[in-house]
Amino acid sequence: MNSAWSARHSVQAVAQRTAALVNALTGEKATPDEIAGVLREHGEQGSPEVTEGDMAPLRTAALRLREVFAADDADEAAARLNGLLAECAGPLRLTSHRGASPWHPHLDAHDEAPWGEWLLASSALALTVLVWDRQQPPGGICASAACGNVFLTQGSGPVRRYCSRRCATRERVAAHRRARGAAPDAADRRPNPDTPA
Repeated sequence: MNSAWSARHSVQAVAQRTAALVNALTGEKATPDEIAGVLREHGEQGSPEVTEGDMAPLRTAALRLREVFAADDADEAAARLNGLLAECAGPLRLTSHRGASPWHPHLDAHDEAPWGEWLLASSALALTVLVWDRQQPPGGICASAACGNVFLTQGSGPVRRYCSRRCATRERVAAHRRARGAAPDAADRRPNPDTPA
């Protein structure tokens, strides 16, 4: 159980959960059941109880976290995370939720903190570790106008602009079509035999 639990709650897994929740909470209006589903998909055990009353604080937290993904560089990401940590973080502590899970760090006020507080604190901690480890923003916002989801940076390499290959391909195809539409093709450049020279 400990290795499976640890894999579900690694810094990378918590950051992936953060991105999934930010996207769900800032996109089309999600329901409490849909958010509970995202939590289960990302390792939350049992049946997380998310109520309609939890949704506004969760959306507020997601919008604040989205600002970290929008950072242009590590300095900006760090400044935004420092602001979040100063506002929302309680003292760092280890908890096992009364023996229900292996020991792990928490920054929220207590084990039964509201969902919005928990999301902001746990996500800020994970994103802070990613900035510290990689010395770059933890991710970005998809450049596709049709998308706008946040995504995590997967390591070194060229700067990513899109959340997925699907969005990148869609944008390349659209750019190609725009370019073809702007330049007449060879058939249109042939002289019209009915036009005097």
